[in-house]
Amino acid sequence: MRAVETLKNIWKIKDLRNRILTTILLVAIYRFGSFIVLPGIDPEALTSLKNQTDSGLLSLLDMFSGGAFSNASIFALGIMPYISASIVIQLLSIAVPYFQKLQREGESGRRKMNQYTRYLTLIILAVQAPSYLINLGVQLRAAGSNLPSGYFFIVATTIILAAGSMFIMWLGERITDKGIGNGISFIILVGIIARLPHSLVQEFINRTTEKAGGLIMMLVEIVILLFIIAGAILLVQGARKVPVQYAKRIIGNKQYGGARQYIPLKVNAANVMPIIFAQAIMFIPMTFIGFSNIDSIGALGSSFINPEGVGYNVIFALLIIAFTYFYTALTIQPSQMAEELKRNNGFIPGIKPGKKTAEYLDAIMSRITLPGSIFLALVAILPAFARFFGVSSEFSQFFGGTSLLILVGVVLDTLQQVESHLLMRHYDGLLKSGKIKGRTGSIAAY
Repeated sequence: MRAVETLKNIWKIKDLRNRILTTILLVAIYRFGSFIVLPGIDPEALTSLKNQTDSGLLSLLDMFSGGAFSNASIFALGIMPYISASIVIQLLSIAVPYFQKLQREGESGRRKMNQYTRYLTLIILAVQAPSYLINLGVQLRAAGSNLPSGYFFIVATTIILAAGSMFIMWLGERITDKGIGNGISFIILVGIIARLPHSLVQEFINRTTEKAGGLIMMLVEIVILLFIIAGAILLVQGARKVPVQYAKRIIGNKQYGGARQYIPLKVNAANVMPIIFAQAIMFIPMTFIGFSNIDSIGALGSSFINPEGVGYNVIFALLIIAFTYFYTALTIQPSQMAEELKRNNGFIPGIKPGKKTAEYLDAIMSRITLPGSIFLALVAILPAFARFFGVSSEFSQFFGGTSLLILVGVVLDTLQQVESHLLMRHYDGLLKSGKIKGRTGSIAAY
């Protein structure tokens, strides 16, 4: 069997084998830490917190932390503070000249930006850790328990939560250096997959206890989920190839150039960033309304703060489309691409170099971003459709949204690295023909 032969080839390559084993060991350490409850917290009194994380934004945070959030673990804040800091630094590198300069300085500039990212992560943790403890105290009181009193507990627990997140970041960096795949992305992937078995079993129990058609509906859900995953793969890999002809140059008595190459412009250049931005925007009115009397806003207003409501999902989808164009405009620079082509004696057949090339590339990006943004918005709101058709809240998270795109993107990136190791040592790749196409960039770039 080809799969068994491929596994044997992977095991034969010592470097690849050591990297995979190192990754498994570091992931096991991360999963073990997600079950270590904070000192002074009664694990039996966390039922209210677990109920709070069954749906909504907290459910997404709990999924990314692999259940550590609802377990009141030392890893409760997970890797998301680092991701948030990375997003801010990435945006600063686009808008602020100082960070633009650092980005052009190569390795030294990258080290400085990583240092700023860590500092910003600590600042975010200093705010999020006490906020988490305040919410934890409310949930414990609802379950008949209390947080230990005193400032010493607050300060010590804040340090523990911050240290836990920084340790997860360190594990991710070690996976990147010594393991396989991008470490930060892989840790998020593990957190998402950790929720899958329980969600699948719970959905199976819910469906099989129905009087009629329960098992058939479960099979239908699995088939639909496979089709959605296939569509997400196409969204991640999709690109429009723009042909580029390089001018012939005569150096001495030899002629160079003249070969035609392609610029792959991605259909979804923004990856999951528009969903993250849109979710942050949608969470703002939900937070303010949470402090007011929800009954006073009426049924129409409720639909705009309910993740399953029509109004919420319409606004959410429109924000994703808008942010997709916004983020693509920030990250893709047609004028810079046109300048690079001109500097290297390249041109697009039928298009004049310089400004006309930039306008052509910009028009191409605008046309291919529209279907990409619409499909991204559709993927983002699919969990709401799944819940409408009776899928449980936990299992519906795997039908779309950020979690599905992260899962697909990270798996493709990891498989691409494994295949590169195999092909470099003259073994057959993971597929009989073609190559696995991963995403350009990683979740760590957020």
